[in-house]
Amino acid sequence: MIEKVKEVIEKEIKPLLMMEGGSIELVGVDDGIVKVKLQGACAGCPMSQYTLVNFVEATLRERIPDVKGVVRVNDFRGMQ
Repeated sequence: MIEKVKEVIEKEIKPLLMMEGGSIELVGVDDGIVKVKLQGACAGCPMSQYTLVNFVEATLRERIPDVKGVVRVNDFRGMQ
């Protein structure tokens, strides 16, 4: 399933987010839950949760019925 998710993100979701100055990175898929990092303008946008649910999750669930949901993973690199 991860390959299907990658394809939808790269071909359908990421290009539209990039038009608004944002981006998205796939972190992984665990039991139907897709984990992503929002980047660029999307990372700090007050509407990011709306984008995550109503665009990213909706698109993935429409294209891949096995997707149960999408969660945002924060990037804490360098923090132990």
